[in-house]
Amino acid sequence: MEKRLVHPRANVLGVSVSALTMEEALETIHDWIVRREQNYVCTLDVHALVESRSALDIHEIYQHAGMVAADGMPLVWLLRRRGYPAAERVCGPDLMPALFRASEQLGYRHFLYGSTETTLVRLQAELNRQFPKANIVGSYSPPFRALVPEEERHVDELLNSAAPDIVWVGLGAPKQERWMAARRPSLDAPVLIGVGAAFDMFAGTVKRAPPMLRQTGCEWMFRLSQEPKRLARRYLQSNSKFVMLLIQERLHSLTQ
Repeated sequence: MEKRLVHPRANVLGVSVSALTMEEALETIHDWIVRREQNYVCTLDVHALVESRSALDIHEIYQHAGMVAADGMPLVWLLRRRGYPAAERVCGPDLMPALFRASEQLGYRHFLYGSTETTLVRLQAELNRQFPKANIVGSYSPPFRALVPEEERHVDELLNSAAPDIVWVGLGAPKQERWMAARRPSLDAPVLIGVGAAFDMFAGTVKRAPPMLRQTGCEWMFRLSQEPKRLARRYLQSNSKFVMLLIQERLHSLTQ
């Protein structure tokens, strides 16, 4: 068997973040599928990183993930400053189509977990339109509450009977991270990937920011303009805390 792929990681404000390109992310996930090696993938943005500093269980989940991809240009810039100049943004709305495109040739089996029934129907229709040769083997919309043990066992059986290679998890952070970490031992699928708002973006219920805003690290402004009541406090708090943490880190390094 070929040598196992291992991608480097860098400490970004206490979280071990994967320093890789999109191509390397695809190669790593393909390697896991071929080897049937069980892992889960987290996509980390500024808000999730800041929140993980006060939620110890989430911090541990990131530390044990097979991949913690930088979902946000500020994290990519920090990776590059830490000695990984080739590091790229690897976010759910980009990773999902890239893997679906690859699966048309490689035969990956996909399962969609999360969101609402309506969104899942629209999502699957769009994925089938864009990637007609991709194999979607099932979907499930969980209730908006914690599952009881009997329901968890039912979901495990449903997923395992569908035999997917990739389970796409669209529950939003940190719910999807907790779900992946908790269900990882019970699921046969080699790869679980938390993709946040990617389900809604592909289904057309949420509009994605133009490429220029994504590249300049200002995508959050576009999302804020769409949902100001829900996101204003979140972005104000997380962005200000992120800046303060960077300042504290810099001051600490100057005193060493």
